[in-house]
Amino acid sequence: MRRRALLSVTDKTGIVSFAEGLARADFELLSTGGTAAVLREAGLAVLDVAEVTGFPEMMDGRLKTLHPVVHGGLLGLRDDDGHRAAMEAHGIGPIDVVAINLYAFRETIARPECSAQEAIENIDIGGPAMIRSAAKNHAAVWVVTDPGDYDGVLSCLLAESDDPDAALAFRTDLAARAYACTASYDAAIANWFEQRLGHIPPRNLILDGGPGVALRYGENPAQKASFHRYAGGGEASIATAQQLSGKELSYNNIMDADAALELVKEFERPAAAVIKHTNPCGCGVADDLAQAFSRAWAGDPQSAFGGIVALNRELDVELARMIARPDHFLEVIVAPAFDDEASKVLQTGAKWGKNVRLLACGQLGGRDESELSMRKVTGGWLVQQRDLGFDAEQHEVVSARAPSERELADLDFAWRIAKHVKSNAIVLVADGSLLGVGAGQMSRVDSVFMAGHKAGTATRGAVLASDAFFPFRDSIDEAARLGVTAVIQPGGSIRDKESVAAADEHGLALIHTGARHFRH
Repeated sequence: MRRRALLSVTDKTGIVSFAEGLARADFELLSTGGTAAVLREAGLAVLDVAEVTGFPEMMDGRLKTLHPVVHGGLLGLRDDDGHRAAMEAHGIGPIDVVAINLYAFRETIARPECSAQEAIENIDIGGPAMIRSAAKNHAAVWVVTDPGDYDGVLSCLLAESDDPDAALAFRTDLAARAYACTASYDAAIANWFEQRLGHIPPRNLILDGGPGVALRYGENPAQKASFHRYAGGGEASIATAQQLSGKELSYNNIMDADAALELVKEFERPAAAVIKHTNPCGCGVADDLAQAFSRAWAGDPQSAFGGIVALNRELDVELARMIARPDHFLEVIVAPAFDDEASKVLQTGAKWGKNVRLLACGQLGGRDESELSMRKVTGGWLVQQRDLGFDAEQHEVVSARAPSERELADLDFAWRIAKHVKSNAIVLVADGSLLGVGAGQMSRVDSVFMAGHKAGTATRGAVLASDAFFPFRDSIDEAARLGVTAVIQPGGSIRDKESVAAADEHGLALIHTGARHFRH
């Protein structure tokens, strides 16, 4: 009996050449719907699944492969006498190769105009069932869910008689990836239902991560690591960015680049951020991107060396020349796009240019509120909504002196930065430039001291933002000693009156936002 292959794919990439290779190896080709039409158009002999099952496709294609002749052909154990007898008695022929990829559910729900009914119609039922059946019987069946595997499967099939162990190892690998495919697909569907029902965070956490890309190592060389992207994300991100040049990204590169990009997303004006160990060491806004970068770099040139830069506008050749100086050194530059000439300058303008990773993330737009923030802890996950809020526009002036227009602009800028600094977070800002940061200190007044230390003498006339309330007046006193003129903080301490009194004593303007932005 001729061997059989069942081909039913949404993504038709490479399917004709794969089918041609199977036909040359004397496989009988079974297929359905659009795949069968594509193969016949290419001149291949194809048998409709309906001809094999004796049961027509119906219900707009909802029912076509859910049949014992199909699943028996996939699940039947070739070396089991009872299975073979049952197959013969019921006219079930074995199916040795299955090539399936699933309805484009993720791509469908990513369209803004997608209706609930359209989403539901793009939930594949027969495809995952066949994939799971074939994968269960991988001792005999080749299950192919990725067009990138077609050539390898053909080569291994042809050599199977010479090296059956290698063929079995390959089928086992295909089976593992097949179950990952169906698990990820079901996760996307379950998460869509959860969002539609308004369950954010979801009642059950189901991760929808795509195939992992191995990284050289994790945070440290002794740790193995990989990067998993999930399909369907619409927001510009490091996961969706195209790497234009440079060395491969490391675990720490990805963490820092994500932190940098998330910070510049906060600003409508041209903005630049320099990140070191996920904290901003420089940030600037201005009327043009070059000036914004100059302000960001000037905030802490020592820490910026070897850092990560993110921009919220296309990087042009003028700015590329500013960046590619011998005394600068960057690991990664992220921007919506890179001018062709700018890319050349960055790659050739300094010794480090051949290694710097250039990531084009696409146009920055709206933020995806369905994205979740997740942290792994031993034995479980912590899941929360992303902190996309910004409440300074609802501020309350609690001091005797109100801030000036210049101070208000800088307070707004500082408050947005503080949201991206590890708690306890203190940010010092002047004239659209980040001057100093106090991050991750156990005491808030220590963070104020550290921010002042980084800023040096530039603190005179600066403003200060704190991600959470001041438990004591000592932080206000320290800010006044540094020459700070205005402060923004959430408020809410039982000692708020003491902090307000301290601000009035020093002539500081003090704003309460009513919302905090811890970042642990």
